[in-house]
Amino acid sequence: MAKCQSLPTSFLRPALGTAGFVGWHTWDQLRKADYQPVPSESLCYVVYRPSSAAPKFLCPSHGGRFKDRDPTARIDILESEWVTGAHVVYIGKATVGLRRLKAYARFGAGEPVAHWGGRYIWQLADSDELLVAWHEISWQESARAYEKRLLAHFAGLHHGRRPFANLAG
Repeated sequence: MAKCQSLPTSFLRPALGTAGFVGWHTWDQLRKADYQPVPSESLCYVVYRPSSAAPKFLCPSHGGRFKDRDPTARIDILESEWVTGAHVVYIGKATVGLRRLKAYARFGAGEPVAHWGGRYIWQLADSDELLVAWHEISWQESARAYEKRLLAHFAGLHHGRRPFANLAG
């Protein structure tokens, strides 16, 4: 078993696929399939925006209100966090992949569940077109360690910036 997975050469879909990311489903497709494609094992995932067009932001967010907290961010904040030219808008990890992605999707459908991280994607007007892909952790590294390496690699390719919806690293 390998100790470390190599990183993708870029954060474009072909390079992510070559690096082992699979799935490429919309949130709606995952919901309709009752999340069957998602493994229950430890994984890292990306949320990928296929469009190269400038984003349009919604106000208010259609994300859930967990503990009655409004997930809506001001438009100027969203604009300042946008990474021009990037298609990956969020990188996440899950020790139990199915449970984490299901919570994220439920939050985006407006349910009051705890998935505050990554909430900015639910203000994208085209959030229904976003694709979710994952890479099961089948080597001797934690999902968190791989996520941190992916985030650092993304920042290295994008002038020190994190993906749009990654508020913390």
